[in-house]
Amino acid sequence: MSEIRHDWTKEEIIDIYNKPLLELVYEAASVHRQFHNPREVQISTLLSIKTGGCPEDCAYCPQAARYHTDIETNDLMTVDQVKAQALRARSSGSSRVCMGAAWRNVEDGPEFEQVLDMVRTINKLDMEVCCTLGMLNENQAQRLAEAGLYAYNHNLDSSEEYYGEIISSRGYGDRLRTLENVRKTNVTVCSGGIIGMGESIEDRAGMLLALASLSPQPESVPINALVAVEGTPLEEQETTPIWDMIRMVATTRIVLPNTTVRLSAGRTEMSKEGQAFCFLAGAGSIFAGDKLLTTPNPDVNEDMELFNTLGLIPMKPYAKGAQPTPVAPEEMTPAEGEKTRWSRPGHRIEKNVEATKKANKKRKESKLVE
Repeated sequence: MSEIRHDWTKEEIIDIYNKPLLELVYEAASVHRQFHNPREVQISTLLSIKTGGCPEDCAYCPQAARYHTDIETNDLMTVDQVKAQALRARSSGSSRVCMGAAWRNVEDGPEFEQVLDMVRTINKLDMEVCCTLGMLNENQAQRLAEAGLYAYNHNLDSSEEYYGEIISSRGYGDRLRTLENVRKTNVTVCSGGIIGMGESIEDRAGMLLALASLSPQPESVPINALVAVEGTPLEEQETTPIWDMIRMVATTRIVLPNTTVRLSAGRTEMSKEGQAFCFLAGAGSIFAGDKLLTTPNPDVNEDMELFNTLGLIPMKPYAKGAQPTPVAPEEMTPAEGEKTRWSRPGHRIEKNVEATKKANKKRKESKLVE
């Protein structure tokens, strides 16, 4: 059985990434089944509650004010508008709503109060609520927690070594400090990155090393493929090969076994077969809807068709503080004498070792009687 490690080396992660592809996917799939229900995939909805005008210079982002990307900007949405979108998302199978605002950092004031109202409103709909609002301090993180926030997303984007090639307006340490502030509350951490920005395999391993070294490790790790947008410094980047995405998902699954790996941006360029490989390799979440903030995304009906083809089941929202319950898939039978329990996000799988020993002993005694 795989174990959660915080002492990975970059060389170990690179070796995993470079394994023969089918061997890598098989290993990742095996780890996935130890820690997660392999048939469940969470459907999440990403909602841009404030679009454009960001003062940062992230080279991949069409929302940076300094780039000419012709995106449609909008001021902060109202609570009623957000509630309507959340209800629509829930009716389409989403159990999680992630609200993103094009801010460098959270500022106390009327707009932050409005976001807190949004969190409270969605929380009452029995949906997981996630926010990605930029940097925030400890007090702001605590206020979001008190409002009922389930998760806070703040991506590392890449390795610390490559980070300066894509962002200069915020340091790597700033991102880690925001994650530390979130960890001081009961809000779960969502942090991942983007591949296809010109980084090396070493940089991809470096990002996973940084995430795996956190204690506890993030409950969610989004893996994004760059969507090159005209007008950004990375507009000429070629589409990320699907095999790279599969390798990255699989490596993430092995290195962070208890984490939910979120197959995020770039799915419009992926074949259904490629996405199926990603699910097999350990992806446990997708974003649904025709848009991810400002970039295209597959239609929800296409996703449901793919789920039906693959026999996947949309995951229900998981309440904070609740205990994991046995949810073994009907098609999967644990090894004889062994009782398996899959966890929900944030909870490690449990193996009932004593039950296994007792069952084996009873079976042996039964044979002796015969």
